[in-house]
Amino acid sequence: MTTKPIIAIDGPAAAGKGTLARRLASRLGLPYLDTGLLYRAVGRRVLDAGGDPSNADHAEAAARSLVPADLDRTDLRGPQADAAATAVAAIPGVRAALLDFQRDFAVRDGAVLDGRDIGTVIFPDAQAKLFVTASLAERARRRWLELRGKGLEAEIKTVEEDMRQRDAKDAARAAAPLKAALDAFLLDTSAMDADAAFLAALAFIRTRINMD
Repeated sequence: MTTKPIIAIDGPAAAGKGTLARRLASRLGLPYLDTGLLYRAVGRRVLDAGGDPSNADHAEAAARSLVPADLDRTDLRGPQADAAATAVAAIPGVRAALLDFQRDFAVRDGAVLDGRDIGTVIFPDAQAKLFVTASLAERARRRWLELRGKGLEAEIKTVEEDMRQRDAKDAARAAAPLKAALDAFLLDTSAMDADAAFLAALAFIRTRINMD
């Protein structure tokens, strides 16, 4: 078992957890894993094969055949990828297939991992857990700006509605629903820029691990 810390960062889409997790990993000298990319890559594999991401057989086969190179694809973001990721993530067999991948990533050298069930399922004994959130309107605005920055046209009201539906599915699914761990630090970034969120997270982590 690793003696280096494992930091679990969970939260809904566009709350800022990915940006925060990457920055914390760099600051702490730990590996970083965006676990959401695993589900996006599985969903994309299913779509590429002409399958249905909500079909357990299709999704589980894709999860079992996942390779690290799948995480480097450039088409893992956007409404289609979001919907496919949400669908496959609701399937218990997919989550089971990816469980060892996530644990093996962090067990030797520690890690900062972000996702939706890191602190509740993947690493319930993580030394530091954060649940990063923001208002729906603010998260939709951020995602809309991200899409525009990539040259993708989208109506902000459509982005917000898609996000609302995804939030509801993530919270209601039977397999590892999105929720804060009981011992997680709740970080609301609605009115925070990236620097403020980073400093708040770092201050909390200092109370949980020795950073000397």
